[in-house]
Formats: sequence, C-alpha cells, structure tokens
Amino acid sequence: MPGDPRIRASDADRDRVATLLREHHAAGRLDADEVQERIDKALTARTLGDLDALTADLPHIDLHRLPHESMARGGQLQPRPRSPLESADARAAVAGAAAIAAIIAAYVVAGVVFGIWWIPWWLVVVIPVILIRRMRQRP
Repeated sequence: MPGDPRIRASDADRDRVATLLREHHAAGRLDADEVQERIDKALTARTLGDLDALTADLPHIDLHRLPHESMARGGQLQPRPRSPLESADARAAVAGAAAIAAIIAAYVVAGVVFGIWWIPWWLVVVIPVILIRRMRQRP
C-alpha cells in the first residue's frame, strides 16, 4: 500500500488489508491462526505503516482480478471464459427478440385499448424478422 506510513488508516484501508489477508489464506500462504491474528491487527491498526507491516512478506494481489485470474497456479493468468452474449450475432439476436417483443406488446395494447385487431398477427412477427435479417446482411 503506497503512501506515508505515518498517515492514519481509514476503515476502507483496514477492510482492504483484511480482504487481502483472507485471499492469501485461501491461496495457502497463511494458516488459520496466522490469518486471524493478522486480521485482528489490521482491524485495530492506526496507520498505513501498521497495515503495510501485515502484508510486507506477502506477494501483491490485485483485488479487481480475483478470484481466478490472480490466484492461478503457476503465476499465469487464465483467460476469462467468454459469455455466449459477447458475440455480435448473439447481441443481434437479443436485440431482434426484444424488437419483436416490443412490436407484439404494441399490437396487443392497440387491440385492447383501441380495438384494432384487423392486422394479421403473423405480420407483426414476420415483418420485423425480415427487416432484422436485411439489416444483418448489410456490411
């Protein structure tokens, strides 16, 4: 933790060090008694120097990359599995489904409120599908 070691520690600083100590315990660097002792000291620490002393013999862990990336075996970062919704085709399919749902909802509302039921229901689905396919074919 960079900074002047004489500066008073905040609750957020204490909590961050306690979290780091728990992660080192999960990685097997600290045993249960030692991690509890260090966490107790972290929660009562007054200065940043007191907190630095608790983690001085431990490697740095980036809490934003936990749990699997920074704690990977062999020190190698593991690639994050891709979500099915991360591809452009999947996003387009979700957008198309949302558009069709919105059109169907508008059709039902118009039918209930205004009594407009003369539009064939299949046009409500077929026309947006055709438009979406044409939009996807454009470069």
